[in-house]
Amino acid sequence: METANRRSVVALGLAAASMAGVKSVTAQTSEPLAGKDASPFPGIVVRTFGEERSLIPGFTTVSMRDIIVQRGAKLPEDAEMMNAMICHITEGELRVVQDGKTFTAKKNYAWTCNKGTKEHVVNDGNAVAVMRILDLMA
Repeated sequence: METANRRSVVALGLAAASMAGVKSVTAQTSEPLAGKDASPFPGIVVRTFGEERSLIPGFTTVSMRDIIVQRGAKLPEDAEMMNAMICHITEGELRVVQDGKTFTAKKNYAWTCNKGTKEHVVNDGNAVAVMRILDLMA
């Protein structure tokens, strides 16, 4: 019995020692790019990341931007989308009203919009929400 206890203590000590050398890993966050942030509405920050030529048939350019929505903030109602896009919630959650239909987009939820789609979002949650948008431009 005593040997088993010693072995357990040695194993536990080795496990603890190996964990001491492990570095904690955190997600990489997007850093603001100089001159690329805009605040078009109260509680809203739009962070653009640039654009690139598209290989998707029917689209010449693709660009990426984040819309950072503070608690209680919202985008104007029934804004008409100027191009097709893919939207993804990277943080928080948003209430989305798209062509009159409402749904809740929680973290890691993705959806699409087409040119002419009417949509707005509201942050009813308790945290800042980040909506990443990939704009597909014809």
